[in-house]
Amino acid sequence: MSELIKQIFEAVVDGNQKVSEAKVKEAIESGLDPTTILNEGLLAAMSEVGKLFEEGEFFVPEMLVSARAMQTGLNVLKPLLVNNETKGSGTVVAGTVQGDLHDIGKNLVCMMLEGAAFEVVDLGADVPPEKFVEAVKSSGAQIVAMSALLTTTMGNMGATIEALKKAGLRDKVKVMVGGAPLSQQYADQIGADGYAPDANKAVGLAKKLIAA
Repeated sequence: MSELIKQIFEAVVDGNQKVSEAKVKEAIESGLDPTTILNEGLLAAMSEVGKLFEEGEFFVPEMLVSARAMQTGLNVLKPLLVNNETKGSGTVVAGTVQGDLHDIGKNLVCMMLEGAAFEVVDLGADVPPEKFVEAVKSSGAQIVAMSALLTTTMGNMGATIEALKKAGLRDKVKVMVGGAPLSQQYADQIGADGYAPDANKAVGLAKKLIAA
């Protein structure tokens, strides 16, 4: 691993946006391949952050800070990756369901998915079922990712799945759900394809659903 890639990796793990941006620019100028910078620098660092989270060394705030540093570096790389025709993992439409304004978890999932080379259509918070449907139609997404942090808004996940069925889109997309009050049991009950307890697991789940 080159010294620059190592510095990018460390900047992301440390959550240092300024260094991440500067080092990615430096790496590009030094002629390093954008795909290498992405895979060995930014993505490898987010995998490490995910591992530290699983081991209880990192918590959500640290993950968010690292994800933002990764995003900053990714923004510098994006134009080059587009030209480079780097094959993406797939497209995900994400949002916090209607009535729920919590978006920290959802934002983290979006950043981690982007870090794993997914194209993310982030609808924000308080998203009604029909907005999810419209976004799936216009983006041709393979996955719908819904989040809820309140027991009172969880029901809107089921309502969104019903709306996808009505629109004839349910068999075209995989639905994954997450959020503090949720469980695998609830995901099964509403007919979702998968449940992820945290952002790191959400990336693994999304990859699994695409592969299936």
